[in-house]
Amino acid sequence: MNLYLFQVVNGIGIGMLYFLLAIGLSIVFGLLGFVNFAHGAFYLLGAYACFQLIEWGMNFWLTLVVGPLFVAALAWVVERTVLRKVYDVPHAYHILFTVGLALVIQEAVILQWGPVGENVAVPDILQGVVMWGTFVYPKYRIFLIAFTALLAALLWWLLEGTRLGSAVRAGSEAPDMVTLLGINVYRVFGLVFALGAATAGLAGVLAAPLRGVEPFMGIDALGIAFVVVVIGGMGSFGGALLGGLVVGIVQSLMSSIWPEGARLMIYVAMAIVILTRPHGLLGRG
Repeated sequence: MNLYLFQVVNGIGIGMLYFLLAIGLSIVFGLLGFVNFAHGAFYLLGAYACFQLIEWGMNFWLTLVVGPLFVAALAWVVERTVLRKVYDVPHAYHILFTVGLALVIQEAVILQWGPVGENVAVPDILQGVVMWGTFVYPKYRIFLIAFTALLAALLWWLLEGTRLGSAVRAGSEAPDMVTLLGINVYRVFGLVFALGAATAGLAGVLAAPLRGVEPFMGIDALGIAFVVVVIGGMGSFGGALLGGLVVGIVQSLMSSIWPEGARLMIYVAMAIVILTRPHGLLGRG
């Protein structure tokens, strides 16, 4: 019984990480209508930023701030110089450009750090396990659940309870009207794109001590992010959270029941949701 309880709790931890990875993709598409296939590359950059900063002597806690800020700054420059020129073209061009951007970032990572993965140590204070009776769970994964839950609350407040969030929602529906009110809608869109990239970068920083870093981790992350968004519903904050938890728990439980099919089952779950609720569990129809 403890094994399945462990896998459920483990799935919640993984699911919260998937939520953090997917929420940026969901926001950018749901609010800006932009298909960003470079989202996994921002996750990759966050992970390697964590690795490099620790190699330079910075502690893990500072990388949680510096890594996402670096990714956000890069995304803001890319959005400002290139992406805003293609917002109004068909989605096929969004896909072509962002796939190209992802490949450029991946190859740059290989040139800088090589094709072989690297390990990132768990911070000393989070090493070891916590015991509740016969239940044992790693400290770092507990931190991961608590930290991402706090971030989820902060992001919800930012998008639902602030003037920036109101401007983003209004700008996605009526950009001309928002412009007439004196708000630079493209500046707001740039901030949203940078925020989406920062959340992916932060997910990469948090994932680095769990799985290490390697140049192709962005591809896997992009696939997972799309599964989470499809299950939860495009553009839905609650959907990204629910979708992340569903994917994490399914994958974790299946790793004990049928290890070879753990990854397959998350796509089966996605297919079931598409057939029964085409707009996702909490998506807008």
